[in-house]
Parts: sequence; structure tokens; C-alpha cells
Amino acid sequence: MSLKQSNSFYTQLQDQCEYPSNQVFSKVLLKDNSSQHNLICIASGMNMAEHSTNRNATITVISGKGTLVLKGEKVSLEPGVFVSMPSGTRHALKSEQNLAFLLIFSGNS
Repeated sequence: MSLKQSNSFYTQLQDQCEYPSNQVFSKVLLKDNSSQHNLICIASGMNMAEHSTNRNATITVISGKGTLVLKGEKVSLEPGVFVSMPSGTRHALKSEQNLAFLLIFSGNS
């Protein structure tokens, strides 16, 4: 990660990815009063049980493949896919290949 100023930076997301077995890698890239930007990496074959968040969330897939079950509907996750979930939306996830995505929370918790 390279810092330009105390509140500005840039990074190559692929370089930040890690895929530990049997756990989810989560790294906060940026956090302020209104949003939080997380890099999430999930090793191939892992499942995340159904859950919800208390904030609005978006997912932007960086690499890999997986399936998101969003309110009972299957969504294929692959590079370039963007998903928006209002606060409280139930969802589950399974990685079919090492999967990396940017998860952004917004709004108040």
C-alpha cells in the first residue's frame, strides 16, 4: 500500500489478497464516518452461512468464482459482478475458486 497523504492512498488489490484455508481473510482498506471498505478473500470450497448486516452493503468481485444466495436467489460471482444489498438483506456465499471481492458498507449501523 502506498500513501500519498495521510488520508489518501492507492493499492493493487490483487497484491493484498490472501487465501488462508478454513477462514475468511478480511482487511479494512478504508474507514470513515459513513463507510467502510473491506477486501474479502475466501479460499476455494469455503461456505459462509446465511447472515445479514446492519448496514447497506455492496460487493464488487475482483477475482475467482463463487455463488451468492441473495434472498433465496443464486447469483453467480465472477470478476466484474457488482451486487447491492440494503441493510438487513439475508445472504450466504460459497466459493468455487479462490474468491476475492471488495465489500463496502455504507449508512449508519
